[in-house]
Amino acid sequence: MSATIGGIEAFAEPIYVTRPFLPPFERVEGRLREIWASRRLSNMGPQHDLLQAELTRHLGVPELRLFSNGTLALQIALLAMGITGKVLTTPFTFSATVHAIALCGAEPVFCDVDPHTLCIDPRSVERMIDDDVAAIIGVHVYGTPCDVDALSHIAKAHGLKLIFDAAHAFGTTLQGRPIGKFGDATMFSFHATKLFHTAEGGGLAFSDPALAHKLELLRNFGIESEDEVALVGTNAKLNEIQAAIGLEVLATLESERALRAEVKAAYVRGLQDTPGIRVVQPGAGISDSLQYAVIRIDEAEFGMNRDALWAALKDWKVFSRRYFFPLCSDFPSYRACQRDNLEQAELAAREVLCLPMFGDLGARGAERIAQMIQYLHRRVRGATGQSSMPSYTP
Repeated sequence: MSATIGGIEAFAEPIYVTRPFLPPFERVEGRLREIWASRRLSNMGPQHDLLQAELTRHLGVPELRLFSNGTLALQIALLAMGITGKVLTTPFTFSATVHAIALCGAEPVFCDVDPHTLCIDPRSVERMIDDDVAAIIGVHVYGTPCDVDALSHIAKAHGLKLIFDAAHAFGTTLQGRPIGKFGDATMFSFHATKLFHTAEGGGLAFSDPALAHKLELLRNFGIESEDEVALVGTNAKLNEIQAAIGLEVLATLESERALRAEVKAAYVRGLQDTPGIRVVQPGAGISDSLQYAVIRIDEAEFGMNRDALWAALKDWKVFSRRYFFPLCSDFPSYRACQRDNLEQAELAAREVLCLPMFGDLGARGAERIAQMIQYLHRRVRGATGQSSMPSYTP
């Protein structure tokens, strides 16, 4: 029997921060039958090539290559561009962004984030440039684009490569321009947790056609032909089953986007008047990727810190995520890395919480979670307006 707290009934089953969007099984089954008939499971088969072409059109990019996951896509982009030395990036990101740099033998250097967008701050980038810096990797955090113009200007002025991690920004546009058209390359993640996915997978968008052949070699062991291996590569190919799933996810994606838009709107309505809670929204001229529903918690106004709210929601079987906490710069492997003052990134890591965001949650589910957050605010403030609930410390 579900528990009831503050008159709000807990969910019958755990509600996690995301749930994979799955197209109708019958549609995927049809593609699997094609694969079984062809006996072609990998090595850039017909499903792979069709998905690559469809995504190139959908994302509005000049060139796109598919990979077995986004981490390898980013890593191979760095290898293809010959990046060595230092790479400026953000600590407020998933670990894969920084791991890709380290695995290429380059050195991550951490810059602070913009307090409004939570993306890498161009002013911090400028401060951290020296003669050993070879590239900048910006992350479009929660689908909000980096300051692409400022970063492009910096990269051009200093002769640096500019790469973007758009794991959160599938389909995002900035002033009508597709997000994958900026910089030297843009990585997309197609992991099962993403809105568009291939169960596992990734893509790399780029504009320089000269880069295409090298990327193709690097993702396939460096094989040039049946009897020639041209360079040291790895196995990073997207297989036919992944591609088949992706094709049907792409074909039915708009239905999930519409449901997620209702969920996001319900959170905005339900939390807009809650003191100390701000729903993170894309700015003017930016299309919402609808990948995450993100709030920032001001402890002084709300009455609880982020970690206490995160813990309290579990009583209703709501499993939100402290995303990104801890910062990548706090991981043991990267504590010795050079860094700017990370004041804004550290503040964001203490305040940001990702709420459940998937179509099946529905607007009513989001409204219910918003009611839980409202109740917790009233509970901790009490009749006197003073906090009566201690903050949670992990």
